Amino acid sequence: MHESPAASTPYEVLGVTSSVTDDALRRAYRLKLRKTHPDVGGSAAQFHAVQIAWERIGSPESRAAYDRTRFGDADPAAAAFRASATPGSSADSRSSQSGLKTRMHGHPGGQVRQQYLNLIREWAGRGTVVEDPYLPSLVRSAPRGIRHTLAKALAEEATAHLVSGLGIGFTAWHDVDTGNGSDKLDHIVLGPAGLFAVLSEDWGSTVELKRGELVGTEIPEDEKPVHSFQVSAKAFTRLVRVRFTGLIVVVPDGAVEGTPTVARRGRHPLVIVVPRSRLNGLLRDGFLGMDRGSFEKVFELRSTLQNGIRFVAS
Repeated sequence: MHESPAASTPYEVLGVTSSVTDDALRRAYRLKLRKTHPDVGGSAAQFHAVQIAWERIGSPESRAAYDRTRFGDADPAAAAFRASATPGSSADSRSSQSGLKTRMHGHPGGQVRQQYLNLIREWAGRGTVVEDPYLPSLVRSAPRGIRHTLAKALAEEATAHLVSGLGIGFTAWHDVDTGNGSDKLDHIVLGPAGLFAVLSEDWGSTVELKRGELVGTEIPEDEKPVHSFQVSAKAFTRLVRVRFTGLIVVVPDGAVEGTPTVARRGRHPLVIVVPRSRLNGLLRDGFLGMDRGSFEKVFELRSTLQNGIRFVAS
């Protein structure tokens, strides 16, 4: 799995600050090993994360090397990270080249990226000039919540880039207002297979479905991503009077195994969780057991959506 801005640092995994002494770091590691071991109620994923964290900062040499990359920009990934995180990068410009692209409306990732900029500047402190809010060393040292905000913005932009290549038979709207306060749907995609709402996420860890909800080491216990997504989709359907074929949660490759699904609950449409590389195939072909629409219905829905959709402010 890629190194996400939202991923916990080794210090966060071990529950210590970056100024901890070597002896205290060793004690924290041993304590975490005991607490996360599967034999005493921990999870294999947490236990593995603790071991990886220790490999990265367990010795004075590895810790010094990690700190140089964490608080500086000497690592080889820094340039690639800045290119992906900065608007107007080459990755963004490729998606705007001419061709028979998907009809695209709205500003993917715009609201969340603006939230990140506000948060990172507020965190840096009043009076501090943040010349480059995407500086890798600045991002790495920010609290995990701020890093997750940037990771989500990048995830939304990555999804939009993929969707743009589906072709002229598809239409997509991004950052769609649901009419439910400040709530939004990241993407709505209409094509021959149906109408889909898409949630783009990157928690910086692997996730799985348990009892109809997404859980993971980096998802706060009080967050209910699937339930919140369903509530947002329901608010939109009431507002515009359309019905979704399915709801799709897209996460980075390696963050989820296979294509787990959440069974329909009452009138909620099916929720499907997919790795990013499988998104376009699902949008093109649909899924087993779904009700397929007709081309005529697609044209009718497109007109309804165009007239009814409003976008959130960035």
